[in-house]
Amino acid sequence: MRMDINLDSFDINGPGLEGKLFGLPFTPETSRLVILPVPWEVTVTYHRGTVRGPEAILRASRQIDFFHRELADAWKMGVSMAELSPSLLETNDQLLVLADRCHENPDNAGPLIEKINEACSNLNVFVRNQAAEFLAQGKLVAVVGGDHSTPLGLMRALAEKHDRFGILQLDAHADLRKAYEGFLFSHASIMYNALKMPAVSKLVQVGIRDFCEAEYQVIQRGGKRIQTFFDDDLKHRQNEGTAWKTLRDEIIRELPEKVYISFDIDGLDPRYCPHTGTPVPGGLEFHQAVDLIRAVAVSGRTIIGFDLNEVAPGPDDDWDANVGARLLWQLGCWTGVSNRWLTYTPLKG
Repeated sequence: MRMDINLDSFDINGPGLEGKLFGLPFTPETSRLVILPVPWEVTVTYHRGTVRGPEAILRASRQIDFFHRELADAWKMGVSMAELSPSLLETNDQLLVLADRCHENPDNAGPLIEKINEACSNLNVFVRNQAAEFLAQGKLVAVVGGDHSTPLGLMRALAEKHDRFGILQLDAHADLRKAYEGFLFSHASIMYNALKMPAVSKLVQVGIRDFCEAEYQVIQRGGKRIQTFFDDDLKHRQNEGTAWKTLRDEIIRELPEKVYISFDIDGLDPRYCPHTGTPVPGGLEFHQAVDLIRAVAVSGRTIIGFDLNEVAPGPDDDWDANVGARLLWQLGCWTGVSNRWLTYTPLKG
């Protein structure tokens, strides 16, 4: 699966290599895990900036000290980011102009919405094909957006490879709208679209605290296929004395054997991501999110892929990108554990 690579000369205590994800000496050809950057925010509905997320995370990731106390030589797993496509950035910018026209004149937006929907459909095909190519090489694939519409192509590629899997969604929003503002592939519709795939046997949502009535009805009608852990319920139970471990274990029990993790960074408390497109008060603590991801891996379940979205760097600071880079590192490491690439040694005490 992985080409031979000489790692002896790499300084694991140094700053890492310029332009490389986490500063690690890997390429997509020599990696077990390939990150696809998808700079796209065409259907954004509030603040913009997530299109710069992949590049900002790549830049911030070099500052991470990647020693992991529970995972010996975690860095040797092999992870890298595929080349960022300038054409995606150009297309995104062109379509944002059309999206602005739709908002300015909604009564006559029909033809423009159709054009945007077609372009978003083409993006899904592009991501699906890119993911399928790496999957065929025996690698695991993840997506870094961009807005939360970006990983649909990866989910489709995984649905062609796996008969059944569940999605663990960490998010402030339910993302179950049929077509927000007429956009079929809106960031607010990613889970609605994902549930169209028969291979998605379960959707487990965590941290949800901003949703419309129609989305709540979708959840209610979803039966056992959709299990939502609303943020206010989690907070109430914690306030009443329920330990996070108890809540975490309840979440894990809802997941099937194969799990795809979809992480919208606004699932965290917004102090960790103040510049994200649609921040909402409340949410998970950083350590709770990492603990949940870790629990998926050590439960014996297999993480078959993941995405990290809605990271928007600030105009004068890299805080969101730094948090995003560390989330990406944790997602990659625990994916490695779940696929038996890394040996997990729990801390004592």
